[in-house]
Formats: sequence, structure tokens, C-alpha cells
Amino acid sequence: MHRSFMPGLMVAAGLATLLGSTPAAAQFAKPEDAIKYRKAGMTMMATHFGRVAAMANGRVPFDAKAAADNAELATMLSKLPFAGFVDGSDKGDTKAEPKIWSEMDKFRAAASKMQDEMAKVNAAAKTGNIDAIKAAVGGTGQACKACHDSYRKE
Repeated sequence: MHRSFMPGLMVAAGLATLLGSTPAAAQFAKPEDAIKYRKAGMTMMATHFGRVAAMANGRVPFDAKAAADNAELATMLSKLPFAGFVDGSDKGDTKAEPKIWSEMDKFRAAASKMQDEMAKVNAAAKTGNIDAIKAAVGGTGQACKACHDSYRKE
């Protein structure tokens, strides 16, 4: 009997979201922990968004269920990394530009823009319409790039 891993993954993502709602300082014993957390969150989000984008760009065959599942996960995961941008986590093994901490309101606005665009991908993926997904993926990619251009070291 084939069992899907999605319910368990959804529970894990939900628990991670719950953890993300607690005070950030309480989550991380050391700044390095915050850096590891946000990197892991970004990696997971990018992986699931990348799967949808690959379908939208024709690099892999379109699968409506896979697109919807991955868009749902990417949307949930898009909220997680930003709890890891705490004081003291601007130094170390990070590609985060130091100006994030002096421009935190602008940085959070850029994160919010990406999350809004990711929600559009999720809504489009639920329709199963590849043209709608393509349009939404483009906006999300632009939001990601804008933030990386401003706040990520190369």
C-alpha cells in the first residue's frame, strides 16, 4: 500500500509555523542557530517553489497535483526563514547583507511582497491552469530577485 508523505510534511510545516510565531530570541541559543534556521527555511522554500517554476517554464512535465502540493508547501515555508533574522545573526556563515538590520522595515516589506506573490502561485496552482501558474511564478521570481539584489551578498 502506497502512503503519501504529504500529511506528515504538512503537520511538520504547521509545527514549524507555530514555532515561527514564538518570540525569535527564544528560538535560538546562538546567532549561528538563527543563520542555520533561515538558510534551511530558504532552501526548503526554494526547492518547492523551484518545482512549480520548472513546470511553469516547461523544464519538466506539468503535473497539476504536484504543482498544487509544492505551491502549498512553498507558501507555508515562505513565512519561516524571516524569524531567523535576529540581532547578532548578521555575522558568520551568511549571505545576508548587514544592511538588513539597519533597514529591517524595508527588508520585512520585501519579504511580505514575496509572501504575497507566493500566495498567488498557490492560488493559481489550485486551479490547475498552467497559464495562471506561469503568470504567478513570474511575479514571485521577480519578488525573490528584488530582495536578493538588495539584501543578499554574492
